[in-house]
Amino acid sequence: MKIFVQFHSYLRRLTGRETWQVELPVGALVSDLLERTCREFPPMRDADKILLVAIGVEFAKRSDPLHDGDEVSLMPPLQGG
Repeated sequence: MKIFVQFHSYLRRLTGRETWQVELPVGALVSDLLERTCREFPPMRDADKILLVAIGVEFAKRSDPLHDGDEVSLMPPLQGG
């Protein structure tokens, strides 16, 4: 299945991309996507534990399933001031 990923904030520098399209097997979870992302972009390993993930406009857990055509946003923790 095809997943569309958007990288936000400094994650764009880590990956050198704003977006990424990846093929994952049917039944893949958010955790599978994150593992694949870290393999494809090794600098992401440092950010992996703090990442926020959204599928569409809803925050997601690592155990959430992905579906063909999902748009996933990866972002650092939100900060306010």
